[in-house]
Amino acid sequence: MLTFFSKYKFFAIVLFVLSAVIVTAIYFIMKPKESLKIFQPADVAAELVDSTLQYVKRYHTIADFSLTNQNGETVTQDDYKDKIYVADFFFTTCQTICPIMTDHMVQIQEKLKNDNQVLLLSHTVTPEIDSVAQLKKYALEKGVNDAKWNLVTGDKKEIYDLARKSYLAAKDVPYQENDLVHTENFVLVDKKKRIRGFYDGTDPEAIESLLHDIKVLEQEN
Repeated sequence: MLTFFSKYKFFAIVLFVLSAVIVTAIYFIMKPKESLKIFQPADVAAELVDSTLQYVKRYHTIADFSLTNQNGETVTQDDYKDKIYVADFFFTTCQTICPIMTDHMVQIQEKLKNDNQVLLLSHTVTPEIDSVAQLKKYALEKGVNDAKWNLVTGDKKEIYDLARKSYLAAKDVPYQENDLVHTENFVLVDKKKRIRGFYDGTDPEAIESLLHDIKVLEQEN
């Protein structure tokens, strides 16, 4: 019996390896490809969505925009064409969640510094305070890479409309004129201008999930 197994030992090993390869191949063929949800206004808490859009269930995309970045340059949707990007809302004088969010955005910038498919976009919700000069000062303090990340200011109504009608990332404050409360959300946008995820910009674990999902989107595209 030992002689028999010794004689066919090589073939047994080959058969075992081949079986392992086949099983692994079948697993990857049968395993569903990971994909991300496409978010619509109807999927999001009503308080974060303009009343005109709360029941929209399909075809939602980020509206075109024209804003000004930390270098005084006009930034439009064309600058993000065919790019995956992460968007958020902040203001430079915020002393609560904004510093944490900015630090996490800096980490994302560092992780993806060599990834040309991904950009970052931060909108101020106090454009009357956050001038180009103020945004530039903030950008230099935080280590913003101008080629990767735009901090933008501009018309207040346009920014607020983007927050509530496009990115679904801000609460309305009906009893304070021209006021808005931004959330801690980072919004993941795909190359077709669709929302693919919301992430707590103050939570390190959520940032890891965001980085993972960016890779999923890159595989999708």
